[in-house]
Amino acid sequence: MRKNYVGAIDLGTTGARFVLFDREAREVTSAYRELPLSTPRPGWVEQDPELMIRLALEVIREAIARAGIGAGDIAALGITVQRETTLVWDRETGRALHPAIVWQDRRTAPRCEGLRRTHADLIRDRTGLPPDPYFSATKLEWLLTNVPGLAEKAEREEVAFGTVDSWLLFRLCGVHATDPTNASRTMLFDIRRLAWDADLLALFSVPAGILPEVRPSLSEFGTTRGELFGAEIPVTGVLGDQQAALFGQGGLFRGGAKVTWGTGAFLLLNTGGEVPTPSRALLSTVAYTTDKGVAYALEGSVFVAGAAIQWLRDLGLISSAAESEGLARSLPGNEGVYFVPALTGLGAPYWDPYARGTIVGLTRGTTRAHLARAALESIAYQTADIVKAMEAEAGFPLSELRVDGGAARNGFLCQFQADILGIPVVRPEVLETTALGAALAAGASAGIWELADIPELLRVERRFEPRMSQRERERLHTGWRAAVERARGFAKELE
Repeated sequence: MRKNYVGAIDLGTTGARFVLFDREAREVTSAYRELPLSTPRPGWVEQDPELMIRLALEVIREAIARAGIGAGDIAALGITVQRETTLVWDRETGRALHPAIVWQDRRTAPRCEGLRRTHADLIRDRTGLPPDPYFSATKLEWLLTNVPGLAEKAEREEVAFGTVDSWLLFRLCGVHATDPTNASRTMLFDIRRLAWDADLLALFSVPAGILPEVRPSLSEFGTTRGELFGAEIPVTGVLGDQQAALFGQGGLFRGGAKVTWGTGAFLLLNTGGEVPTPSRALLSTVAYTTDKGVAYALEGSVFVAGAAIQWLRDLGLISSAAESEGLARSLPGNEGVYFVPALTGLGAPYWDPYARGTIVGLTRGTTRAHLARAALESIAYQTADIVKAMEAEAGFPLSELRVDGGAARNGFLCQFQADILGIPVVRPEVLETTALGAALAAGASAGIWELADIPELLRVERRFEPRMSQRERERLHTGWRAAVERARGFAKELE
């Protein structure tokens, strides 16, 4: 029987989403649940692993019911997740042994500062990453050191470690596996050999027996347990969320680039089969793998993008993210107000875990409209910082920037991004490109689509052309750079 649907579970930082697509890669239906974060101490960010599973099951079941189909009608399932978030669980019972430590968590900043002095070249050469608390290795090391009895259980291989994809695969399919796009974010994985690195495992005192098996991104990982949805569903694609968004924007080949504006902002440029030379500003990472080969990417990561708008909402300054656009448009300009949303430090190209959120340029005339505009502009400025670093590294300018993610709905932001970069910004018809990319990867792996045909399945909703003068662009950039310098290293000064 011909199965007409491909599903994608997208378990991100702020929520769990399941989307069903038809064979033309058009969305049929979706379901979503918000996933809360907890901050038990300053700089710590955690999530409930059991809640992750419960919400994933809920959204899959709700979407299947809403579509009026059965699980047996789904030809393939793709998984895409927040990446560096770190979990450990009991291998026998499948129960989590500690809250998930989220990628935003900064508790290992002092350890990473020491690693930058002693092991930065080794880590960057093997993994394409700088020593930073963003990645999984120091989080896992912290768990093994601080959770009573965990290190001993790990030595006996009674413990399983994984990023969120591994956690989902273990609970949905009963397999302990991951793919190279997620493994490449752990700071334990050699991106040239596509294998766990023994030297790094020793550096972080990680027993090899607790690691997941690494399989190609586009391959069969297993099938969901029949009792979960009434029928088994093959899981045929696993990607980290930003690699999935690159896939969903058609960036499958050398030169393809995109930025995703979600909780953070992430720009990836496909560099083909060659590993990009590691730099101080950008990451080298895996874009995706098949059984035939690997594609690599340059990446720049901003820790707080859409989360800055959520922060304003949580403070009660705006009622919703959608309100920010009208407030921003109500002003003729930013009137000298800049917001550097370093709420969890600064990512690329600064890599400063001691930076802290800063608002400059306030006067008695400053209103919530100024703060909303400054928050939206900060997303564009941070994106522009990465684009400029990426163009310098790649040796060629971008002709356009493809955008996706929740914040891409904001027309003010898209236009300001085009203006501040001086190149067109392209917004796709499907903004949940992360889920689309996971579905396309799963479908390609299952033989529903050919990789070469995927760009033809994608549809553009709008192009934003730049209209700002070069002089105004440079003036605004000067103000932004001055604001960033005031935010950098602030927490270090307080020690």
